[in-house]
Amino acid sequence: MNLTTAIILIIAALIIGALVGVFSGKSVFFNKGVAAGVEKRKREAESITGSAEAEAKRIADQAKRLIEDAEKDADNRKKSALVEAKDEIHKLRSEAEKEIKDRRADLSRQERRIQQKEENLDKKNDNLEKKDELLNQKLKSADEKLKEADSIKKTQMDVLERISEFTKEQAKDYLITKLEDDLVHEKAVKIAAYEQQLKDECQEKARSYISLAIAKVAADQVSEAAVSVVPLPNDEMKGRIIGREGRNIRTLETLTGVDLIIDDTPEAITLSCFDQIRREVARIALEKLIADGRIHPTRIEEMVDKARREVEYRIKQEGERAVIETNVHGLNHELIKLLGRLKFRTSYRQNVLDHSIEVAKLCGVLASELGVDANVARRAGLLHDIGKALTSEIEGSHVQIGVDVCKKYNESPVIIHAVEAHHNDVEPRTVIACIVQAADAISAARPAARSENYESYIKRLQKLEEICNSYEGVEKCFAVQAGREVRIMVLPEVINDEKMVIVARQIAQQIEAEMDYPGQIKVNLIRESRVSDYAK
Repeated sequence: MNLTTAIILIIAALIIGALVGVFSGKSVFFNKGVAAGVEKRKREAESITGSAEAEAKRIADQAKRLIEDAEKDADNRKKSALVEAKDEIHKLRSEAEKEIKDRRADLSRQERRIQQKEENLDKKNDNLEKKDELLNQKLKSADEKLKEADSIKKTQMDVLERISEFTKEQAKDYLITKLEDDLVHEKAVKIAAYEQQLKDECQEKARSYISLAIAKVAADQVSEAAVSVVPLPNDEMKGRIIGREGRNIRTLETLTGVDLIIDDTPEAITLSCFDQIRREVARIALEKLIADGRIHPTRIEEMVDKARREVEYRIKQEGERAVIETNVHGLNHELIKLLGRLKFRTSYRQNVLDHSIEVAKLCGVLASELGVDANVARRAGLLHDIGKALTSEIEGSHVQIGVDVCKKYNESPVIIHAVEAHHNDVEPRTVIACIVQAADAISAARPAARSENYESYIKRLQKLEEICNSYEGVEKCFAVQAGREVRIMVLPEVINDEKMVIVARQIAQQIEAEMDYPGQIKVNLIRESRVSDYAK
């Protein structure tokens, strides 16, 4: 009970007692009782008031102590903050002084470096000045020596004229006359030697000329198709070959690398691929699957493996057949396999193996007529296009690939040269090389032997010459070797030796970008200077 409540109770008791005495008129005893009660209440109120005052004093003392503690704590915090602020200021000042010190050190190093560079430049300038001075002295000395040499030369000429009793012009005429006499004699000796050499080489030259003339012979040959068609027993088989969601046809195409064309053609599927060996494997595998009737991915893998083994065996047989048919012995077994691969290779639709066999036979006949070794000629004719078996696997022309293959399997230099020269990549130096070149031209020039018609051939040559003539400095150009080579005559005053390399490369790149052609085209730039005069 606090002080306010006690006062209120006392006042209420007094009021109640007064009201009771006024209105009820009770007895004096009652009044005494009331007075006693009032006195009791008064004492209680005084007691409560004293307690309240003591409590208020205690609270005031406690509040005073709290305030003193708070002031002390605030002073401590203030001192601590000041100390921390001083420490932070000291730290920042130390860091700033360190950074300034580092920067001053860097500036000092840079100043020293700049000073060293300036000293080096000064030294170089001094050296250059000394070298210039030395060079000027040498030039002056050289000029003096040249003047001295001219003087000595003039003196010697005067002495020679006085000793020989000839002037300079008379001595020149005498020497020219003497030289002409010596040249006439030397010319006669050389002519006699050349005549004897021509007589010695006459027989071999005649054989070469005859071999080249035979190249104009022509005959007939049948071309082959470029795609394979597999017959079907009925059109329902197309759906089975395609399979659920195309899984069978995808498997077959992935394993063989061949595109299967299934269209509206009744009871037939077309196989398309640039590699005839892959196309043959796919054809055999598809025929086996159709005959077996079980067509699913696992079975397709088995049939493709069997077909691939069968084609490899057939390649070996074809190579052996070619060797036996041309009567060529002692070939490496790898060369025989490569010959068998030519059965599945065409050039302008002409079968390359049949072409090689035919060239070998022609070489044997021509060699027999010309009196050279027919066996060597047949061997060279059979191997002249061996590089075409690997053109899809190795970069380069079939001629270079064929030369590398023949070197690898230790063929004789005569055979290697014949292979290298059959398209005039190098100049033919032997009769065998000329025979192979002639026989190759005979076999390829047969009507219907190759599928490229005359019009497209002419257009290709015209396009080739048009590209070459479009360059500045080109005087004339000629497409030779059936479009395998282009010879370009350039103006020497427009295109120098260094620029020829750039122009040749640009022409080759434009030909690659704008034309379609078999094999490769050799770009030859020819630059020559001619001087003419007339005797009147």
